[in-house]
Amino acid sequence: MDAWERTGDPRWLDRARETVDNIVERNGGSLFNDYFDDMLWFALALLRLHEADGDPRPLADAVAIWDHVVEHGWNDEQGPSLAWRKQQLAYKNTPANGPLVILSLRLERAVDDPGSRAFRSYAERALGWLERTLVGPDGFVEDGVNREGDGRVDVQWRFTYNQGLYIGALVEQGRTTGDPSALARAVRTARTAITELSDGTVFRDEGDGGDEGLFKGVFYRYLGTLLAVLPPGDDRSALEAFVRAGTDALVAHGLHDGRLRPGNDWSRPTSGPIPYSTLLSAIMAVEQRCRIEAGYPARERVAAAEG
Repeated sequence: MDAWERTGDPRWLDRARETVDNIVERNGGSLFNDYFDDMLWFALALLRLHEADGDPRPLADAVAIWDHVVEHGWNDEQGPSLAWRKQQLAYKNTPANGPLVILSLRLERAVDDPGSRAFRSYAERALGWLERTLVGPDGFVEDGVNREGDGRVDVQWRFTYNQGLYIGALVEQGRTTGDPSALARAVRTARTAITELSDGTVFRDEGDGGDEGLFKGVFYRYLGTLLAVLPPGDDRSALEAFVRAGTDALVAHGLHDGRLRPGNDWSRPTSGPIPYSTLLSAIMAVEQRCRIEAGYPARERVAAAEG
């Protein structure tokens, strides 16, 4: 979908549709699994596909996923919010509640009768829970709470992924409600994430390249949604400079024989095989760099004006 938005080449939409079919087939013909965060990621991608070509089927599937997630995962443990997976309904985290906010607010704009499902109500409650439970005074976002049934917050997991999701949720809140403080809170978290988790140019290695390999990409994706609506000024200049510096380092160390093959640490040359998630993270960052250099796609500028 990023490639289609950048190029307008319909072949990328064909690839996206093939990917949807492949995912569903590999999942036994079902849209659903045990992990609420993973289902929400799929729904967000489906909604983008619907917005690109107007096909009602991806929208219907995205709504079906939202219905399933809320029915099976929303509960009052640790406060009204969404669980991470069906086997741990009392364990709540940013990876589940962040995309629920984003999807809920986007679906409110996309469906004909949004009030029938209370999309905004769920978004507001999930965002409020996040801010009360996992967002610190400096805007840093912790991962989750009650993973081991003891009510503790997992402060040892300091991931770019969580910062990006909260930024994305705030951008959608600002666009939907007109809340003037939403962008300021998003900027605070973006700047704190860069201070706490990077060397000023690139984010540090966050793991072995499994799920963790994709975390930086999530941050860059939702930082991009913020930059597209942020007015010119010091904050936008600083955040754009971080994207430029990081992608410059990525290319300098990760480009081999004309092909991007990055490691999890963009400040060092690549060695050995790389995980698929790590490559996707780099692609997301480079796509964001393209958006900056292009002055942001028309669709994002329209969204900014509407917000």
